[in-house]
Amino acid sequence: MPNTQHYGNHTKLVPGFHYIATPLLIASLAWFGLRVIQEPSLETGFMFVLVLYVAFNHAFTRLFPLAVQDRLIRLEERLRLESVLDEDMWHRIPELTTSQLIGLRFASDDELPGLVERTLNGEFSSRKAIKQAVRDWRPDHERV
Repeated sequence: MPNTQHYGNHTKLVPGFHYIATPLLIASLAWFGLRVIQEPSLETGFMFVLVLYVAFNHAFTRLFPLAVQDRLIRLEERLRLESVLDEDMWHRIPELTTSQLIGLRFASDDELPGLVERTLNGEFSSRKAIKQAVRDWRPDHERV
């Protein structure tokens, strides 16, 4: 894990998941999909369905923890905003979407109020745009 985190290196790839398991699964789906077309039988159909099941399971194994992580980030950032923003901005916190809060989580406490205001004014079109606007990066090395 790099010591200094920034937009260019903040994503987390898990080699066993992203570079081994996923390509093997895609190759297996392609192989058994081709076999079902070329040699239709109960066996090839069953194997294709089995690999398809494993592929869905593989995807959900990644997506479900990410959804929980997003909910936790939303809660953490809303609490953080209450301590960083002026009271007159508190009523606007619910206007921020989960995606916007995820983008804002990397901003330092000093930079956060300005980025929140810019976000609420519609200056950013995506979470990526918010992250790219962060100048004083607050690292998060505990993401899944």
